[in-house]
Amino acid sequence: MPAADPAAPSLDLTLPVGELTAALVDIESVSGDEARLADAVEAALRRYDRLSVRRLGNVVCARTELGRAERIVLAGHLDTVPIADNLPSRVIDGRLYGCGTTDMKSGVAVQLRAAHEIGSGALDPSVDATWLFYDCEEVEAARNGLKRVAEQQPELLAADLAILLEPTNGLVEGGCQGTLRAVVTTTGRRAHSARSWLGDNAIHAAAPILQRLADYRAREVAVDGLTYREGLSAVFIDGGVAGNVVPDSCRVTVNYRFAPDKSADEAIAHVRSVFDGFAVEIVDCAPAARPGLDQPLAARVVASFGGRPEAKLGWTDVARFSELGIPALNLGPGEPNIAHTVDESVDLATIARVERSLLAFLAFHPAEVRDLA
Repeated sequence: MPAADPAAPSLDLTLPVGELTAALVDIESVSGDEARLADAVEAALRRYDRLSVRRLGNVVCARTELGRAERIVLAGHLDTVPIADNLPSRVIDGRLYGCGTTDMKSGVAVQLRAAHEIGSGALDPSVDATWLFYDCEEVEAARNGLKRVAEQQPELLAADLAILLEPTNGLVEGGCQGTLRAVVTTTGRRAHSARSWLGDNAIHAAAPILQRLADYRAREVAVDGLTYREGLSAVFIDGGVAGNVVPDSCRVTVNYRFAPDKSADEAIAHVRSVFDGFAVEIVDCAPAARPGLDQPLAARVVASFGGRPEAKLGWTDVARFSELGIPALNLGPGEPNIAHTVDESVDLATIARVERSLLAFLAFHPAEVRDLA
């Protein structure tokens, strides 16, 4: 465990959720540099006797042990993309601006407010809760803190439902698409371009690959009542040796986004079938996650937050829970369309609404659920 920084900033979890979001945003935590924020989160959570707190590198885990019949996980990442001259935070016309406001420190603030309400005894929850605050979500998967926990201590992820507070603008987004990257390669024979007939141009040989992609018709498939749209796209093409050489190799990198009715192995087999006759190397694959909206706890979340659930068109860490057989949802106050932008911001009223709805779900007071829906 990293040594606590005595100069680490202090977090006051009694602050209104918008102010707490601003405090989190103003603690820089670009991927790989989350230690100061992890220190602050850990110190804040350790003030509550009702919470059991553990530190795993720059992952902070807190749990209740109240003997409830069901358990939920509330998970959120501490890191942000690099600063884009958009700190410190500032409020303009009811919106909080700054790096990480939408992705996903507003979600982390909601997590922390729930931890305060339960940890202080102000809220007596109907479920036990586990909070996970993790590092390195915005970079390559090998560094992901939640991935490390899933591999090394999966018992900490055990639950009847997981909620990842990724930005969804306060709407329930179920499951996620799987994602696969493959490199499709053609080979040829080098020659001087002045005598091109002596060679075999590998770039020209890639034309059928591009035509198959142009002709491809993506599936739309319903899973647990949500519609997922698949996609198969070229994302890179490279080849060539010099301005006067017929190239002997060309590589087309394709990205396949697949619905959660397919396993990773089935997705790989599908891509290989599309490019039958070509050399195909799978360079990355992450499984999809089913939404699990038929589970009672998930239905209670939908009732608490209102609105019509939607499919998550993208990959998120809910897939890690799905691999463990745990239903998982994406649900947070940020706006995904403006994540990672210079003008990243979040609506303060939406943060407050998500907090109220989450607390209503945790307490599961039916009258409050109806009011909020």
